[in-house]
Amino acid sequence: MRSRLVMVISSLKRTSLLLYGLCFAFIALNIILVANGHYWLSLLPLALIVGMLLVFSLDKLLYLTVFLTPLSISLEQSDFGTSISVPSEPLMFVVMMVFLLRNLYHNTTDKRIYRHPMSILIIINLFWIFISSITSELPLVSFKFLLSRLWFVIPFYFLSLQMFKNIKRIKPFLWSYIVPLTAVIIYSIYKLWASGFDDQQSQVVMEPFYPSHTSYGAIIALFIPFLLFTTFNTRDSFSLRITGLSLFVLFAVAILFSYSRAVWVSLPIAFAAYVAIRLRIRFSTILISIVVLASLLFTFQSDLLMQLERNKQDSSDEFAENLQSISNISTDDSNTERLNRWSSAISMFEERPIFGWGPGTYQFLYAPFQKASNITLISTNAGNRGNAHSEYIGPLAESGVIGSLSFVAIVLCSLFVGLRVIYRGNRSAKWIATVVLLGLITYFVHGLLNNYLNTDKLSVPFWGFLAMLTALDLYETDTEDSGLKELAAK
Repeated sequence: MRSRLVMVISSLKRTSLLLYGLCFAFIALNIILVANGHYWLSLLPLALIVGMLLVFSLDKLLYLTVFLTPLSISLEQSDFGTSISVPSEPLMFVVMMVFLLRNLYHNTTDKRIYRHPMSILIIINLFWIFISSITSELPLVSFKFLLSRLWFVIPFYFLSLQMFKNIKRIKPFLWSYIVPLTAVIIYSIYKLWASGFDDQQSQVVMEPFYPSHTSYGAIIALFIPFLLFTTFNTRDSFSLRITGLSLFVLFAVAILFSYSRAVWVSLPIAFAAYVAIRLRIRFSTILISIVVLASLLFTFQSDLLMQLERNKQDSSDEFAENLQSISNISTDDSNTERLNRWSSAISMFEERPIFGWGPGTYQFLYAPFQKASNITLISTNAGNRGNAHSEYIGPLAESGVIGSLSFVAIVLCSLFVGLRVIYRGNRSAKWIATVVLLGLITYFVHGLLNNYLNTDKLSVPFWGFLAMLTALDLYETDTEDSGLKELAAK
């Protein structure tokens, strides 16, 4: 026995010496390579961690990917006219492939997941993106768009949906994004402070982590309800509630200095939605109200346009003036350029109403559809200043009427499912469903004026939030029936 113990100790010593030797060799070699301008070996530890998580814990790799998303940097791809976010998107692709292979050879997925209305609508949307990619004017761009949509949806909806069977896994997902986002906010506010809170600098201080102040503001708004509810949730610890309050104040300051007018509109609407939830107003009543309001706006559009054209207030660094400039469609370049983009998208839709011009192609093809009367000081024909600036109008041009309607159906279904869980779920499910639904509503409103679901920054929480609502509906409500008829009844 004693000799065997000595042998074991001796073996451990040899293993330790070997490990120390390998670490020393790695450090020495990496120093030499870095000194000569080669940094690739520094990625080896991350690659080893990723490899181990792929084999032993795919859910933790998903959390790691969520954590890295706010810190990722976009690299341009000249061959496809698109970009890729590093390291988040390569990790998403790897997670997607492993998840698909596992399901191919050992499928343990709950079949109810694929029968849920939300999943069906998402699959329909993906299928139509595939069809419209085949008919695309620029197939390479469209299939790149489809591939990126797949590595957003499959890990963060379908894989996350399986993870969220355990409701306790939802909060770690949220905190995995909030913590690095907090670091980006502190970095951005420091840069803004160093510039003297200059209005122009406020639009670029979040670079290189976020492409614009509007996407930066949109992602912060998504998490505002969660942080606010964490502050007042008596079931959380005192330290967590203080953390929630501190971050809520920080995030509110960041939104204020983002100068993103779309976000300033979305948060009050989310608050109004919360009031409607507290009053238990039926979704059918809300939907009818929206339809009536839209009908009135359409009927009196000429009078409204004449009234809006009288507003000459441009955007500025003053909160009141910036808020007033939202309705300026005569002199504010940002607003008038949106009208130009929307008009171009509708013209493209009218020419190809069924299949559209191809997913992801709008920015490369809309220039000939610009009308001379709509051209602004910031208009361009180069396709280098963004897309259609609407999650609802953009798909009309790129994927036709089915592409747009399938996305609208996803939005409506998320409202159905969210209200169902809030009204029928247990206490924990109601709490989470409320903050998730309100967060999504901020983006649904924001999506009227911008579209960022082609980026990892917004897609990760967006599809993750939909997975949370679906999981809560499947596993935390009083009844197993999740049919659309029963959802609509609430």
